[in-house]
Amino acid sequence: MSVALQGAISQGILWGIMVLGVFITFRLLDIPDMTVDGSFALGGSVVAVLIVNAHVHPALAILVGMIAGGLAGAITGVLTTVFEIPAILAGILTQISLWSINLRIMGKSNTPLLANDTIFSDASRLTGLPQSTVSALMGIIIAIVIVAALYWFFGTEIGSALRATGNNEDMIRALGVNTNRTKMIALVLSNALVGLAGGLICQSQKYADIGMGTGAIVIGLAAIVIGEVLGRLLPGGLTKFGMRLAAAVVGSVVYFLIRAFVLQMGMNANDMKLLSAVIVVLALCIPVVWEKYKLRSSYSRGDDQDA
Repeated sequence: MSVALQGAISQGILWGIMVLGVFITFRLLDIPDMTVDGSFALGGSVVAVLIVNAHVHPALAILVGMIAGGLAGAITGVLTTVFEIPAILAGILTQISLWSINLRIMGKSNTPLLANDTIFSDASRLTGLPQSTVSALMGIIIAIVIVAALYWFFGTEIGSALRATGNNEDMIRALGVNTNRTKMIALVLSNALVGLAGGLICQSQKYADIGMGTGAIVIGLAAIVIGEVLGRLLPGGLTKFGMRLAAAVVGSVVYFLIRAFVLQMGMNANDMKLLSAVIVVLALCIPVVWEKYKLRSSYSRGDDQDA
């Protein structure tokens, strides 16, 4: 396996944790939460500053970055539930605010970690494995733990209420569930995972940058849709919730593999945002076109039989 592909896989797995956060708001609440772009960079900024300036242990720094991401989600939640600002607008407002906050946290546009230890460099020294391999292995372990934890959580009473809020908010409110509470929990949990992913990516790439979260929501949506499209190819499709969570991470890996292949073919790196948008559009449009084609074909067969 080439170094580029191995790096794409490790990055895809780590970004897959961010995709799980996007999955919670986008698929369960039907909210494209724009906070993600800011909370991802917030997690990375907090982790970088704690490691470089405060000499905090890398693992503890990641925990703090996760909490910071959750707080960003809580701000969006308050704007949405208390002040009744539309969710997408509330996310945009928080995202814009976080740009200045992240810049204040770092004091400059980027913070390198080249001279500092990370959880990946520590594990690499301990095991003797290359850091790219360690990143992939640790990413897989963390992703499995998070998928298992989310599967358990969404099977609990509050988790089921959260899922029901996205399916039919009026019905679940009529049953006495506080939907503002479930929305708040979802936004905090989602952005906590995004902040966690930002901290992991920061330590993996050895720097935090003010723009590292730009386009994160698009990457998340692309990975989710790719995972769902691939899941439809399985016998029975994505019928279980745990499979849908795993598919989101797999979709992230496939997305980064596609990016790696395209870059190796000579595509300008500046066009990657355009490629991301095209991937999302194709992944969203192809299933719709295919369903319409099958429906039209079934009508045609029915007309032929009647004749």
